[in-house]
Amino acid sequence: MPLSKFVFKPGIMREGTDYDNEGGWFDANLVRFKAGRPQKIGGWQKDNLNTFLGTCRALHGWLTLAGTKLLGLGTNKKYYIEEGTTFADITPVRSTTGAGDVTFAKVGNGDATLTVSDTAHGAVVGDFVTYSGAASLGGNIVAAVLNQEYEIATIVNANSYTIEAKDTSGDTVLAAAGDSGNGGSSTVGAYQVTTGLDIYVQSTGWGVGLWGDSTWGSTTALTLGNQLRLWSHDNFGEDLIINPRGGGVYYWDATNGITTRANNLSTQSGANLVPTVGLQVLVSETDRHVIVLGSDAIVGSSRTGSVDPMLIAFSDQENPLDFEPATTNTAGSLRLSEGSQIIGGVKARQEVLIWTDTALYSMQFIGPPYTFGLNLINDGSGLISPKGAISSSNGVYWMGYDSFYVYNGAVQKISCSVLSYVFDDFNVSQAFKIFAYNNSEFNEVGWFYPSASSDDIDRYVVYNYAEQVWTIGQLNRTAWLDSGVENYPRATTENYLYEQEFGYDNDGSPMTNVFIESSDFDIGDGESFAFINRIIPDIKFLSNTSGGKVNLVLKTRDFPGESLTTASTSQIAASTSKADIRARARQIILRLESDDDAANAGNDNVGWRLGATRMDVKSDGRR
Repeated sequence: MPLSKFVFKPGIMREGTDYDNEGGWFDANLVRFKAGRPQKIGGWQKDNLNTFLGTCRALHGWLTLAGTKLLGLGTNKKYYIEEGTTFADITPVRSTTGAGDVTFAKVGNGDATLTVSDTAHGAVVGDFVTYSGAASLGGNIVAAVLNQEYEIATIVNANSYTIEAKDTSGDTVLAAAGDSGNGGSSTVGAYQVTTGLDIYVQSTGWGVGLWGDSTWGSTTALTLGNQLRLWSHDNFGEDLIINPRGGGVYYWDATNGITTRANNLSTQSGANLVPTVGLQVLVSETDRHVIVLGSDAIVGSSRTGSVDPMLIAFSDQENPLDFEPATTNTAGSLRLSEGSQIIGGVKARQEVLIWTDTALYSMQFIGPPYTFGLNLINDGSGLISPKGAISSSNGVYWMGYDSFYVYNGAVQKISCSVLSYVFDDFNVSQAFKIFAYNNSEFNEVGWFYPSASSDDIDRYVVYNYAEQVWTIGQLNRTAWLDSGVENYPRATTENYLYEQEFGYDNDGSPMTNVFIESSDFDIGDGESFAFINRIIPDIKFLSNTSGGKVNLVLKTRDFPGESLTTASTSQIAASTSKADIRARARQIILRLESDDDAANAGNDNVGWRLGATRMDVKSDGRR
């Protein structure tokens, strides 16, 4: 019987039906294309066995002048710097009380709940506060129990809230009959920056939410409290400038070490009209200006304290503390006109790209007296989320509201073979969680996003810009940083930091549900039934060549739209020369899937690449 070679077109095609894409691939998970051939993606392992608090949605790596590797992580609860295996909490403090302003009272005997009184505390549930100077309440609630960091459990009213008493190891401490004090007159409370939203909630008024709510011209201020917690961060030399979207601008000085917190830039000695709030911070690459997107405006001799969603403020060159426009410096501001709010910005080659909800601008350094110039690049290609754009070696890519785009001197819409698959099935209400990522080793840019049935990220879509092909998959990652400072990309999920593209396992366990599946193919446009009884596999095992196995699966159906039937499954090892199978139908689908599970001893860390599969196919006549 004759053997027919099957080499399917690279990339996943979902714009048509699975029948009209004959000769191509229709579905995949945890598979990429390299040199036109499908292969399993790399695995991952924990980079750090320690955990962090909250959902991380921002990563930033850099080196100090001494060559120390540092990694910034911004979560909805904290901001950390990782040095070695230590997650150091550098979350800024928003306010510190006077001595005696904070007092404690137990709620009941045998209960760990304490009521804390502090007039106009301004806290919300989940905020963190560190107490110092407190005296023992007597009994179990000694001074060491009180003088530490606490997460606020409930808000009683504007002047009081509750915490759960704990010892220094974190174990619960129950109040007893003798715990009758109030902590004394020396207690000080240091409140950290208000924790942020992990589930995006649309407020009211035009300019809040994905496309704007309510009527044109209505307003709702963009604040720290009504934004999904998204940190932006950039280096000023070896130091770090950070900003929680809708909140203040903060500075961390590397010379003081990771045991010190970031401080509000506007309160530093020498600060001059520094923005007190913003939507994003970055530092221009060659001229070293600190740029605040969505800054508050200057009125008279002070800042307003409210986000101006279309205003850009920039500091004097080489001076992050001076934002007052003057003839003797290069500080100043610019206002955008197209759109209702700035969504995000990305540094590119000798320019900063800035998106509103409807347009793209280029901001370029032109020198005194204007410092920066603005050019409207495109009107109608807005950005879907603050982190929905990424700069790569091949241009800047971003996700709009209904398409994908690339900018490399001009804006181009990218032809996407999975466009409907993505945009017809994602959670619009959680679109601000979408983030773009770069995987330069494989010439890939991609986007992690939440599907329509999920409030959390559960899918990704990837574009290989060198081969111009797309693929899709299911995976939860909340932030990503390409390799560079470190040898492997870094990503976060479920309170852990991971190294990506490490081996082919899921943190020491087999990766599950790895597959690629072809569209339907037939003989003679389906006039005849196809009969297959032999496959000659062409699979290269990239790792575990001695014990690795994959499954070749044939699925069948007689008419488009019918449910598929699994006709044959053959386990393939590196030594397998052929697989004897039997499948008969008008339409046949080829599927390759990893067989990484505990039932197959030694079948872990399996990497593979599919080549040109040959099948013994003949016409079997009409039924």
